[in-house]
Amino acid sequence: MNEHQENLSLAAVPSVHVRARDVAAVVKKRSNKNVDLESPDLRNHVLQSVSADFPSGSLCAIMGASGSGKTTLLNVMAHQLPASAGLVLSGTVLYNGSPKLSSVSHAYVPQTDILLPVLTVRETLSYAASLRLPPNLSALERYNLVEEVITELGLKDCADTRVGDGASHGGCSGGERRRVSIGVQLLGNPSVLFCDEPTTGLDATSAYQLMSTLKSLTGKGRTIICSIHQPRHDIFRLFDHLMLLSQGSSLYCGPAPDAIDWFVRLVPGSSEEQSNPADTLVMVAAIDTRSPDVEATSRARHELLRQAWSLESVTRFPPVSYTPDASLIKDDMSTALSAPFLHQTWTLTCRDVCVTSRDYMGLLACWIEAIAMGVICGFTFLDLPKTLSGIRSREAALYSVAGLQSFVILVYEILRLCHKDIKVFDRERREGVIAVLPWILSRRLAHALLEDIAVPFLFSVTFYFMCGFDAIAAQFFKFYAVMLLNQFIVVSFAMFCVSVSRDFAAASTVGNLLYSLMVFSGGFFIQADTLPVYVRWIKWVSYSFYTFGALASNEFTGKFYDCPSGESVLEPDCVQYRGDFILRNLSFSPGWFTVPICALIGFIVVFNLGSIGLLQVKREAGKMAERVGATAGYKEKVKEKAIIDLRERPLVAGYDLELWDIALSLKKLSPKGRWERLSILSNISTRFEAGQVNVILGPSGSGKSSLLNLLSCRLPSTLGYFVTSGTLSVNGAHITPLDLQGSCSYVMQHDNSLFPDLSVREMLHFSAQLRLPCHMSKAQKEERADEVLSAMGLDDCADNLIGNDIVKGISGGERRRVSIAIQLLTEPRILIADEPTSGLDAFTASSILDALAALAKEGRTVIITIHQSRSELFRHFGHLVVLAKGGQVAYSGQAADMISYFSSLGYSCPQDCNPSDWVLDLVSVDLRNADVEYASKCRLERILQSYVPSKPSLEETKLKGSRPMIRKQMAPLWVSFPVLIRRGLVILRRQPNIGVTRVVQVVGLGGIISLFFSPIGRGYQDASVNIVGLIQEILPFYFVGMLQNAALYPTERDMFYQEYTDNAYSLEAFMLAYICFEVPFEIFASLLFSLLGCIAANLRRTIAMYFVVALNCFCIVNCGESLGIVFNTLFSDETGLALNLTGVFMSIAQFMGGLMSVDMPGFLRGVNYISPLKYATANLMGYALRGVQFHCDDSQKLPDGSCIFGTGEDVLKLYGLEDVDEAKMLGALVGVTVIYRLVAYGILKARLSRIGK
Repeated sequence: MNEHQENLSLAAVPSVHVRARDVAAVVKKRSNKNVDLESPDLRNHVLQSVSADFPSGSLCAIMGASGSGKTTLLNVMAHQLPASAGLVLSGTVLYNGSPKLSSVSHAYVPQTDILLPVLTVRETLSYAASLRLPPNLSALERYNLVEEVITELGLKDCADTRVGDGASHGGCSGGERRRVSIGVQLLGNPSVLFCDEPTTGLDATSAYQLMSTLKSLTGKGRTIICSIHQPRHDIFRLFDHLMLLSQGSSLYCGPAPDAIDWFVRLVPGSSEEQSNPADTLVMVAAIDTRSPDVEATSRARHELLRQAWSLESVTRFPPVSYTPDASLIKDDMSTALSAPFLHQTWTLTCRDVCVTSRDYMGLLACWIEAIAMGVICGFTFLDLPKTLSGIRSREAALYSVAGLQSFVILVYEILRLCHKDIKVFDRERREGVIAVLPWILSRRLAHALLEDIAVPFLFSVTFYFMCGFDAIAAQFFKFYAVMLLNQFIVVSFAMFCVSVSRDFAAASTVGNLLYSLMVFSGGFFIQADTLPVYVRWIKWVSYSFYTFGALASNEFTGKFYDCPSGESVLEPDCVQYRGDFILRNLSFSPGWFTVPICALIGFIVVFNLGSIGLLQVKREAGKMAERVGATAGYKEKVKEKAIIDLRERPLVAGYDLELWDIALSLKKLSPKGRWERLSILSNISTRFEAGQVNVILGPSGSGKSSLLNLLSCRLPSTLGYFVTSGTLSVNGAHITPLDLQGSCSYVMQHDNSLFPDLSVREMLHFSAQLRLPCHMSKAQKEERADEVLSAMGLDDCADNLIGNDIVKGISGGERRRVSIAIQLLTEPRILIADEPTSGLDAFTASSILDALAALAKEGRTVIITIHQSRSELFRHFGHLVVLAKGGQVAYSGQAADMISYFSSLGYSCPQDCNPSDWVLDLVSVDLRNADVEYASKCRLERILQSYVPSKPSLEETKLKGSRPMIRKQMAPLWVSFPVLIRRGLVILRRQPNIGVTRVVQVVGLGGIISLFFSPIGRGYQDASVNIVGLIQEILPFYFVGMLQNAALYPTERDMFYQEYTDNAYSLEAFMLAYICFEVPFEIFASLLFSLLGCIAANLRRTIAMYFVVALNCFCIVNCGESLGIVFNTLFSDETGLALNLTGVFMSIAQFMGGLMSVDMPGFLRGVNYISPLKYATANLMGYALRGVQFHCDDSQKLPDGSCIFGTGEDVLKLYGLEDVDEAKMLGALVGVTVIYRLVAYGILKARLSRIGK
């Protein structure tokens, strides 16, 4: 394997020498104006005057413990840090003497893999090659290069497997996705390649193969700079240049072979023979916080090393001269794109067509929405009569096309852009491989046939004919033409909203408020000529006005409906049945069609131009998390405390787990509609013993995580289903994984169960209060949390916010340790940890293994998977299981016997080789060369055939005896509920946008209503249109509740699922806490809305009416939130589908509210009884209109001199509400609100009952 010669045919590139001088990064904490910002207490130094040289044509490594500043330094040099007022950068970085990164060809591989999950590995790399490689290369040359990258990166076996995302889309393993990300950047043939933790998630063999490939690329002039945690010894030998960081300071930067000598001179005895040099360097630079004495010693050593290198840096890195014309923090992207405009557009279009056609759930969501909305709305307005009420329903039906249908599409498109597409765009644009215009154009071209053309057609052909509109071809295709333009406008509008903000909550708020502004001026709910002068102009810049106008003109121009007084158009009593009169009453001219069509095309252009402009100037945003200060007294208390109590603890009764013939496979539908079976684990028989650390070793994709997920009942939900077989027993007693789940703690591979707005200490304190026994006091629980915090080496970042992808907080390694610490709090009988040392440096990994070994010595069962392990950690291993690709067992037994076992098969481990690395090399297949691949496959086949599992004998299982599993106790409601409230208040204080999201849309809509309706008079237009229109505009708060839920609930839900599975607290505690943070904001927003929508608009200026409107608003928003909970729980893996179904359901409720469709079929009237909008409409109409007198002018009077609507009762009669008791309807609305929330609770409880089954 080591003799393999990489031969990637990437062309040689111009050499680039990177120099950094006095680079510093400081996070400034917000403070009062009178406080000195330079105070050390208000500044968090991430980097402190770091200088370095990275020569051209070299493989350079940046090493250091978690949180030492590796990623920050890499991001500074790669210009990846976003502009932020909280981050102050200083110093100089030069690339061949120029401060402009754009002066050289470069690429950056981030820690997070941002890939399109539905593309295969080969397709992902092929499209990347087409965008990144020079356009003069032939298709064959690009194909050959892609195949070489696939081979070199060991991706041959998964080349035709979809990339996936590790969640709802399965696909490749985490290590394979990591290699795909690197392959994408390699295809750009950069002169400088920055890699942030390229080997994280890879097994030792894959990591070595990858670094060997990177090393070979430096021979063609490339400079490759990567941060890395714990490279194996033969990877360390590949490094040409090395930089060691510790707590933001540089301790060494120079040739890698000279590093050990430098530290041995300063710290004699710091290096041992045959030890991994990388481990030695990290250990000598680390600060051990596990006891006060050891911490003092390590800090003194660290200060000695820092000062020595600070003096050495003065001579080794002399000042450089340059022209200061660029900033470190500037997002400096290359303006010279790899591909021209037409080539970009074609490539992106082909890629998007592939993605769209494979996104079955996305297409299903669009088509279901179109058909369901068409069918239900068609039933709502089924075969409309040509009576007066039928005419009004026709107007409402046409408005539904211009309004509600487009709103559902708008929200879905915003969601889809925010959650997936804009992230890929931002990454590729930051890399300089795509421009804004080709991306927007290709997106529309790719979605045109399957979505933009199909969706309006499906809706039109269903809705139009069910409503009973005239079956005239020209009239139908005019209808469809307006719908088609409306579709393009809406998706362009969604792009504009996302250009304003990448955050779904903010983008949907912008979309909802602007949409409402346009709909209000559309001329249906408020007669356009009666609009206040200061807003009347808005209709001319509202696409809803033109859409409704074109549809109304298409339907009513030249028509005469069924007048009961006669058939003559000239009959005075038939004026309301004339199509031209209806149009003028709506403020439209007869035959007004061409102008609105041209205007709609103009809106498409304007929205897209606005999106292009905003995306061009408004880049993705981000910021650095600040430090959360603790009180002085608390700091002293922590300082005086010992870090961890390592005294002997009493032994606990242990659990031995025996597995026999455990198999796991996934059955799923293929694109051809046939069921396919994918084997994941194959007849695994092994034993995990108490009192020792049980380890599962294996290359990426060998089924390690799947085995742990099976044992802990955490298999992910997919479109297919899992098939399992085999026997699982504990101490000889057969159990199910569901039994085991309640007795074990599980550390997942991905740290997605941490709250980004909590500090590390707060996260552990709240977790301790939820998870530890009730008999412990709060002080005892926090003391236990501090012990674990220190045992994990988290003291230095204890008061730092955890952060996320947007708000940069603690490092990836620190996040890993926090996840482990949470599970260690309860000292579980069985601890399962998936990759606990992944992404950690050697010192931290050793500390964690020490803690796990100490836990095992107490008689507990510890089961972990591991990718890369130091040779020193091998001594911690007890029972060892080695898995090969396909989930087959290559070895199962004591770790100490592994070397002798394989020696008996003829494979001897070299004396100076890490046993973990050696065995992984042994069971891995090297795919980089055909001959080597064949040899390694033959070797693996022989190893697998040689292994014979031994079933535990009956005598062995009886030694322990059968004991019942002790399940973890869930915190009772009276304990968990106050903790959740305190935790929520802390998060709310740091994330006020949560409260703003729940208030701003309601109040914003209230402002728009008052702007358009204030003050409502008591004339004919007010009676026939405006008052009814205002009440109708209160009903869309149903959608506001849904939007608020879609923005906040999925995150809360996922966090709750994790903690519920850990038996932390109950569903009842979660729901009560959720309601407590939801309802007060809804009440506050409703009271503010009523001031605007009732008092200011003059709906009826009484105290009673004020509270009636406020209560209606609250109930409607709350019902929308409940409905959001229902659908986002039922379709938790497909938020887009859930949103579309919710939108359809709510749109139906809008139609059936009683104001838009007066002539509904009987069965829909029955369904309407479960809709809150029915009761809201009835009580609001009654309270607003009963007893009100209206006036009219001569042109609006009947022949007998009376007004068409003389009193409020006349209006109520038109809508069939004259006999309704509004007080009872208001009470019914409150009752329905409660029922909706109880149904949401029941759905969530039913969903929880299936978790783990």
